[in-house]
Parts: sequence; C-alpha cells; structure tokens
Amino acid sequence: MRKALYILSQLDDRDVEWMANAGTRRSLTAGEVIITAGKQVESLYIVLDGKISVGVKDIGEIARLDAGEILGEISFVDSTPPYSTVTALMDSNVLELPRATIEKQLETEAGFAGRFYKALAIFLADRLRNTVSHLGYGNEEGLDADTSMGDELDDNLLDNVSLAGDRFDRLLRQLQGERI
Repeated sequence: MRKALYILSQLDDRDVEWMANAGTRRSLTAGEVIITAGKQVESLYIVLDGKISVGVKDIGEIARLDAGEILGEISFVDSTPPYSTVTALMDSNVLELPRATIEKQLETEAGFAGRFYKALAIFLADRLRNTVSHLGYGNEEGLDADTSMGDELDDNLLDNVSLAGDRFDRLLRQLQGERI
C-alpha cells in the first residue's frame, strides 16, 4: 500500500471524498488487462483489492501489486504510453479515475492541484531513488547512519502514515456505500 500512502498523505479529506465520488468502482476478472504497453492510458487506477501483475515484453513480470497501489500515474504525468502491461492476477477491484475528470479538477481547484502534483512528485522521487539504489549507483562509499535504505519511508511521510491509512479505509467504505 506504499503508493497510496504517498498520495493520500498529501491529499486532504475533501480530495479523497472527491476521488470516491468522481471515480467508478471497476471489477476486473483474473487475466483481464487493464493497461496495455504502447497504448495510451485514459485513467488513473487505485487498486482496492486483489492482485495485479505488471509485465514488460521480453522481460516478464516486474512487479505484483495489491490493495492501495496506484496504476497509470507515470502516463498521467507525461502522457507517454506505458512500457508495461498491467493484468489482474485474480478477481480484483479498482477505483477508475478518468484522465479528463482529474484534469478538470486540477484546472478548477488549485489547492487540489498542488497537493496532487506534490504527492506524485514525492512518489516518483522515491521510485527513482529506489531504482538508482537497486542498480548499485553510489554504493562504493557504503552506507552510513544518515543514509536511508531504499525500502524506508521518509520521516515526513511517516508523520502522515496513520492519517493516509485512515483515508484509504474511508475511501473503501465510501465506495461500498457506507456513510462516513
């Protein structure tokens, strides 16, 4: 659920409520492709439950994702078709947020836009750090006490982890029709 923590830690409760109301709960069957490599992504997805596979041609599966993960965020930022194909490994549910709907909210709600893009920037910066670390760049000097490990959460994010988890739970309850 790490991606959701990055995103939800920066958004406020109204943003999460907006996402629940603006999005559509979509059921996926095992084997269903939700994002196809080379094909424009028209929505951002939040995995609500189930298991999702991310695969790259000639490499195979590069990740397995579950509840709380976000799909299509890179293509949302730069509008470039993805390099990977994303497939449901089992029956799963996602919240689908159409690009046009998000873009309209970004244009009309400056506060939301700032929080949303900050959340994406924090997440993508963490992903880049982890990729660089995984590839071994800069490891010649070894690790010291001030160096964070690739799987650690940033201290500033940790302050909001509980709040972000509560927001994800409220999002799920709202999508299930419960009064929050």
